Amino acid sequence: MLKVLVIGGGAAGMMASISAKKHGADVTIFERNNRVGRKILATGNGRCNYTNINLSIDNYHGKNPKFPYSPLSQFNVYDTIDFFERLGITPYIEENGRVYPMSLQSSSVLDVLRFELEYLGIEVITEAFVTDISKKANKFSVTLEDGRKFTGDRIILATGGKAAPNTGSDGNGYKLAEKLGHTIEYVFPGLVQLKLEGNFFKKVDGVKIVGVAELYDENMLIRREEGDILFTNYGISGPPILQISRIANKLLYEGKKPELKIVIIKDKNKEELEKYLHYRFSFMPKKTIERALIGLINKRLIIPMLKEIGVDKNKLIAHISKEEIRKISNILTDFRFNIIGSKSWDSAQVTAGGVKTDEINNTTMESKLVKGLYFAGEIVDVDGDCGGFNLQWAWSSGYVAGKNSASK
Repeated sequence: MLKVLVIGGGAAGMMASISAKKHGADVTIFERNNRVGRKILATGNGRCNYTNINLSIDNYHGKNPKFPYSPLSQFNVYDTIDFFERLGITPYIEENGRVYPMSLQSSSVLDVLRFELEYLGIEVITEAFVTDISKKANKFSVTLEDGRKFTGDRIILATGGKAAPNTGSDGNGYKLAEKLGHTIEYVFPGLVQLKLEGNFFKKVDGVKIVGVAELYDENMLIRREEGDILFTNYGISGPPILQISRIANKLLYEGKKPELKIVIIKDKNKEELEKYLHYRFSFMPKKTIERALIGLINKRLIIPMLKEIGVDKNKLIAHISKEEIRKISNILTDFRFNIIGSKSWDSAQVTAGGVKTDEINNTTMESKLVKGLYFAGEIVDVDGDCGGFNLQWAWSSGYVAGKNSASK
């Protein structure tokens, strides 16, 4: 029986361990925290969006965005739903394809995984921070921070990336991979809030709209997302922003100057809105422009927005010019901001970048450089969009790594 040592007890590490055990290996997990799966508890706003039935290879990113295709095919969305249903998780599918446990509790997913580890007799060593991995002949040696050493026939690195370091993901896995000869593609925060240039934001901190976010590079549209957008004192947040943040951060890293367009009123184009404003204002000639906009947009946006375009908030509608109405229409349908950065790793949901995929066999998740070394999850240069895609990568890559690590 092969001895498989799994470094990291997150989603990918637990799935890899279960898969390896079910394929005949003796498995031990090393988890640096005092319990496994801490990051799972924070997923899906505490509800655990564990996969997505609308999954496509286009939902994944990295130097080689097609790399995840094989693992995702070997253990697909419906394999995941079936796997968890057999453990006790009844799926609840939302209109957007996101799949949650019927209990709507992340703890349910973690509980059934922990129960399965226990049922299968998988050894879990917690508070075990791995500082070194070496290979001599056909055996791997793992050294912990407290000096303890363990040996095994196979290693699965599933340490996560650098996102949410409070859960134990501080990038240590990259150091271990580099010691074993692997290359790390530049890592940066993905699915993270964006920082924007300007003094507009402190005045509108906490304002939420249902709008559109568009990312531009040199006036070329790169990505468009729609949904709840939240203005913050540093810039902007919300699901559409998280979706475009990976590309925005990549552009910044490349020395470019990405621009964000926010559409506050999304059901009319610029010309249609301008025409509507003339109609709307015809009913209220004695109102100030500030009062005339109440009921159309969030009240807290009115004064800061009028200041941005140089329109006096106390000006009566009777005295408003066509040019001023055009300016209001423009800013409500095309509000532009320069992106200057993002929030830190503490706020990021996922890591972009990681172990170079050219150095990994995507059919087995085994290293091409070190025989018997496997990778699973976020440590690899694969990251998905928001919506359950990153957890699906953890399940798929974990399953494939575990299965193949157990084969002689």
